[in-house]
Amino acid sequence: MNRFTVLGTLVALALTGSALAFTPKNVECIAPADPGGGWDFTCRVIAARLLPELGIVPGPIKVTNMPGGGGGVGFAHAVTQRRGDENLLVAASTATTTRLAQGLYAEFTADDVRWLGALGADFGVIAVAQDSPITSLAELLERLKADPNGIVFGGGSAAGGWDHLKVLLLARAAGIPDLASIRYVSFSSGGSAMIELLGGRVQAFTGDVSEVVAQAEAGNIRVLAVLSPERIPALGEVPTARELGVDVIGANWRGFYAPPGISEEAYAFWVEALTQLGQSEAWAEVREQNGLAPFFMVGAEFEAFVKEQVQSIREISEELGLIQ
Repeated sequence: MNRFTVLGTLVALALTGSALAFTPKNVECIAPADPGGGWDFTCRVIAARLLPELGIVPGPIKVTNMPGGGGGVGFAHAVTQRRGDENLLVAASTATTTRLAQGLYAEFTADDVRWLGALGADFGVIAVAQDSPITSLAELLERLKADPNGIVFGGGSAAGGWDHLKVLLLARAAGIPDLASIRYVSFSSGGSAMIELLGGRVQAFTGDVSEVVAQAEAGNIRVLAVLSPERIPALGEVPTARELGVDVIGANWRGFYAPPGISEEAYAFWVEALTQLGQSEAWAEVREQNGLAPFFMVGAEFEAFVKEQVQSIREISEELGLIQ
C-alpha cells in the first residue's frame, strides 16, 4: 500500500467522521475553455486526478470543456442550467473575477454561485517563441515604447481580461503612455494562444506559469519574465519582472465554484474536500511541479476574498479606461 493510498483512506475516514450528510456521485468538472489552458489544468489535474486518487471523491470525475465568452458560457450554464447540482464543480481563477468585475458575464455577478476554494496561485508570464528576435523583457518594452502598435500579444482571456491586464500593467509600470494602442488578441484558452505563438501569428504570449512550463522545457519558447515576487523553480533561471526593474506582480489563483442552490451539506462537503486536498503532500508535489505558488483559501473566507477582488479589479479597470 503506497502513501497516497494510505492518505486517501485517512481522508475518507475524516470526511465520514465529519458527519457531512452528502456523498458525491458521478461528479463533473467544467473547464470553461478549450483543452490546454489553466482552467483545463484545474479540472483535469486538481479535480479529476487528485480528488479520486486520494480517495476524497468516490469514482472518476468527468471533465467537460465548455469554451466561450471567456468563461461566460460555463458560468451561465452553471447558474441557469445546473442550479442545485451538488455534483458539479467549475474551474475558476482571477480571470473569472476579472470578467465579473468588468460586467462581461451579462447580468451575472459573483453572488450567483457558491465559491468553494482556491488551492494555488499561477503567476503571470510574458513569453516569445524561441526563434523570436526579442530576447529580453527590456527589449520587448523598448519596442513597445517606440511603437505600441508593433507587437501583437496573444492570451487566453477576453480583451480587457486578466491576460490582457497583465500586459497593460507591465506597460504602465514601464512608462508606456499609450496603453490603448497595444495590440492584444483574445483566444479561447491559453493553449490556443500558445499554438498561435508557435505558429508565428502573434509575437508574444501573456499567460501563466502552468501554461508555459512544458513548452519552455521543450525549448519551444523563451519566457522573458515571470510576474512573481520570487523566481519560480519550474522555470529555472527566468527572472522576475521586479528583478528587471518593472514592479508588477500578477497572481492568478486556481480554484472552484459550485452552482447556486446546492445544500449546505454539499457545500460543507466540497469545502472540506478541498481543505483535505490542499493540505496533502500529493497536492504540494503537483503544485511545485507545475510552478504554482502556495495559495490556500476556502469557504466563507474565500467568498469574501473573491468579492473584494472583484471590487479591486473593477477599480483598476476603470483607471485603465477598460470600463466606464
